[in-house]
Amino acid sequence: MSTWGPPPASGPRRQGLSPRATIWIIAGVALLAVLIRGHKITTVQILFFCAVIPSVILHEVSHGVAALAFGDDTAKRAGRLTLNPIKHIDPFGTIILPILLILSRAPGVIGYAKPVPVNVSRLRNSRNSSVVVSLVGPAVNIVLAVVLGLLFKDLVSGQFARVNAVDHIGPIWAQFLFVAGYVNVLLAVFNLIPLPPLDGSAVLERFMPRSMLPGYYRIRPFTMFVPLIVVVLFQGALQSFFSWFFIHYANAVV
Repeated sequence: MSTWGPPPASGPRRQGLSPRATIWIIAGVALLAVLIRGHKITTVQILFFCAVIPSVILHEVSHGVAALAFGDDTAKRAGRLTLNPIKHIDPFGTIILPILLILSRAPGVIGYAKPVPVNVSRLRNSRNSSVVVSLVGPAVNIVLAVVLGLLFKDLVSGQFARVNAVDHIGPIWAQFLFVAGYVNVLLAVFNLIPLPPLDGSAVLERFMPRSMLPGYYRIRPFTMFVPLIVVVLFQGALQSFFSWFFIHYANAVV
């Protein structure tokens, strides 16, 4: 995901966590610690959580890098072209949402980082390049899934793997390879759903009449609640979604 809006003030902007975001993150980490201490969370679920964070950060950074390549340095000036996780953590998307999915016993975990700011008006050939900027995030996740899947297939498959039990695959590093690849499959597919603020909505935006775009860009930042609605109202469908991709990804790499 990425956000559309005006560029920041001139000069680099050093962004830290707001007090509210810090409180949310501390609360999320504390909850995770309680779950671990109370044995309410498995090793595999912890691996899912650990895989989500770097995956969503790389996803978001790729949006900013693509935007810069097309002439928009908004993300760069906002200090977002960095792998420092503090710059990208979204209290809900990076901490709370993955924990909620863990607690719901979903067979997969997804999340998102703080969306990278993009100023469409500064992109060269903005209507076409904005689609590329949006879709590069899922593309990065697909590349990561393929690379991690091939590593798993080469290093692990046939030695420990069982399709229906990640914790029987073998050592922790092997489990993490499998889980991280699967997480990136989910992030790619989920973000390609054509609903704002997900990246797939860029395809719909491309075919909107130009006169509708200013109003659409104004309301787009307020669609961040969509992932929460999906998680809360469509939990059964989400679990079926996760399970289908788990089976197919496992069969592909084992």
